[in-house]
Amino acid sequence: MFSSVSADSIAERARHAQQAELADRIARLTPGDGNHATVVPQLHAFRATTPGPCTPSVYEPRLAFVAQGSKIVMLAGQTYRYDPLHFLVVSMPLPAASGVLEATPEKPYLALRLDIDLDEITSLLRDVQPPPAPAQVDLGLYAARADAQLLDAVLRLMRLLDSPQDIAVLAATMKREIYYRVLTGDLGHRLRDLATAGTRSNRIARAVARLRDHYRQPLRVDDLAASVHMSTSSLHHQFKAVTSMSPLQFQKQVRLHEARRLMLMEGLEANTAAHRVGYESASQFSREYKRLFGAPPREEIGQVRAAGTG
Repeated sequence: MFSSVSADSIAERARHAQQAELADRIARLTPGDGNHATVVPQLHAFRATTPGPCTPSVYEPRLAFVAQGSKIVMLAGQTYRYDPLHFLVVSMPLPAASGVLEATPEKPYLALRLDIDLDEITSLLRDVQPPPAPAQVDLGLYAARADAQLLDAVLRLMRLLDSPQDIAVLAATMKREIYYRVLTGDLGHRLRDLATAGTRSNRIARAVARLRDHYRQPLRVDDLAASVHMSTSSLHHQFKAVTSMSPLQFQKQVRLHEARRLMLMEGLEANTAAHRVGYESASQFSREYKRLFGAPPREEIGQVRAAGTG
């Protein structure tokens, strides 16, 4: 009779308990909507009490875990949903659009973000002997299933917040375990490949970093390809496979997002912000800004300020 309680049922109950604890801990860290830093470096908690439209932004490298509700990220016409069963991996800076799908004041969207550094992943890979990755390159953003071992590692990092005196000694080890679980779990080869020197994905990651650091400068694709030891045609093909856009499109989006930040956070006028990020034509900047954000710069910035978001 006792055998009628299956291992799957026990595992499911344990998973629900993990998610309930994670939701409770995130709720305690987020007294209001928005992003909340924690005392653990790179760890942030997020709450939203209402769904929201997809808004463009530049996603920095991160792991995102949802304890309650769900969210979508849209990149090049593809939609990635993450929820309590799935976590999001962003392995390089990527312009994308995202929005909360499920959230209410009674049952808010609750999530955790752990910012990652590919150098940390690279260091960890020296001690890991994972199976070989597929030959093709993959998009630098994906959603994967969150298993019990990964959730347990995330929970132990969250519990560490109750013992701030231990954070300086233990947090790095716990983050390392989370990275390990991601690297060896479902779709982990996609992050491993990007962090492994000499792979095509790693070369594209270096090209992305170079573009991000020098987005104001005129783009010479031949020079960019040479800097990562690729042919121009190979760079174009592989860059699009990993980022969903061409190097020129990537640079354009980074410029537009930075201009938007300058207008919102530093109060710059549109023409000044356009020039600061590398645009020579104010009319071209306005057209491309409207195409990405849905309205001309002054109008869109006014809408964001009126709504108190951004």
